[in-house]
Amino acid sequence: MSVTQQSATERVTADRGRFVARGVSTPKLVVAQAQGARVTDVEGRSFIDFAGGIGCQNTGHGFAPVVAAIHEQADRFLHQCFMVGTYESYVEVCRRLAELSPCAGTDQRSVLVNSGAEGIENAVKIARVATGRPAVVVFDNAFHGRTLLTMTMTSKVKPYKAGFGPFAPEVYRTPAPYPYRGISSTQAIAALEHLFKGDVDPESVACVVLEPVQGEGGFVVMPPDFPARLHELCAKHGILSVDDEVQSGVGRTGKVWAIEHYDGVQPDLLVSGKSLGGGLPLAGVTGRAEVMDAVPPGGLGGTFGGNPLSCAAALAVLDAVAQPEFLAAATALGETLRPRLDAIAAHHASIGEVRGIGPMLAFEFADRTPERAAAVVSAAFDNGLLLLACGIYGNVIRLLPPLTIADTDLDEGMAILEKALASSA
Repeated sequence: MSVTQQSATERVTADRGRFVARGVSTPKLVVAQAQGARVTDVEGRSFIDFAGGIGCQNTGHGFAPVVAAIHEQADRFLHQCFMVGTYESYVEVCRRLAELSPCAGTDQRSVLVNSGAEGIENAVKIARVATGRPAVVVFDNAFHGRTLLTMTMTSKVKPYKAGFGPFAPEVYRTPAPYPYRGISSTQAIAALEHLFKGDVDPESVACVVLEPVQGEGGFVVMPPDFPARLHELCAKHGILSVDDEVQSGVGRTGKVWAIEHYDGVQPDLLVSGKSLGGGLPLAGVTGRAEVMDAVPPGGLGGTFGGNPLSCAAALAVLDAVAQPEFLAAATALGETLRPRLDAIAAHHASIGEVRGIGPMLAFEFADRTPERAAAVVSAAFDNGLLLLACGIYGNVIRLLPPLTIADTDLDEGMAILEKALASSA
């Protein structure tokens, strides 16, 4: 009797079902290799990558300076724990973050951690100690992570919050601007002022946390006037402003930080992550010295925070994204993508809005159901393109190609996207 031979994908997928927790969601992709803007699966099939490991590959897969830096560091040491032994690469990453910081003040400090969620947790810790206040204000459509505190701060029930309560106390939510859905900056500011009247005394609020471009929430861009108006209101009450750039930072919008698109806005704390490590786990909290240093020695840290390999990779990433040529190329990518998306939207009445800043772009289906977006993602995958949906209704398609993507790969990816939209109509 003949035995049907399993493919490599089938074998790994079967083992995944046996040994990996069901709560970890994964698609039918088993990766063998990735380079630039392409991912190759174990069957040898090549995909254009518009997902980037959820925004972690702004410099592309296998970015040569990152790979070289990791190899060099691996030959010296893999781990020390910065609380046991100082190593220069950690200090150097903090120096680069200080030089690139959009935060208020000339004297900047940073702490390095493992993930965006851990960065947000530490930003809240720092703000609470610096102000002596407990409360945190966040916004509708926000995504800040999956830990208890950041899950509480996140504005999406399924799959991130359902069944995981009770949640952390002293977290308050208010509407963010969402012009396409009828919420203006003025309405959002009025809602925050109402929150201060009806739910939480502003004198007990440590910080307000905002994504300039809301990532998982649907690539909702804050209007030009909102961050400044929010910062002014925070300053009035002695509240620290936290700029969550985990997904929108490290060049994703054509500037090193998305908040730089908003004139005159200097947050008190910046949280970076995702692409900061060039594919390795790294995040940071950066801010002016008097705020960061409010926490006494021992109050911040973690065993693997600022791992030497991640720091080596981050130095290569920051060297690249700080270059005017890199940012100009990222801006040009956005200038290429935006009209193409606008043209696609003009031929698909189901698309309600194309939005974003620079090359951080998305389009939202007018119908607030997830089926159409899910069908597009599936059809794109079947034709060799990796895409991600987002938004609290799952009705937004976001584009996160490497900022270094070749024109041929971009053209192929966009052609597959158009085909996927047509086939799912």
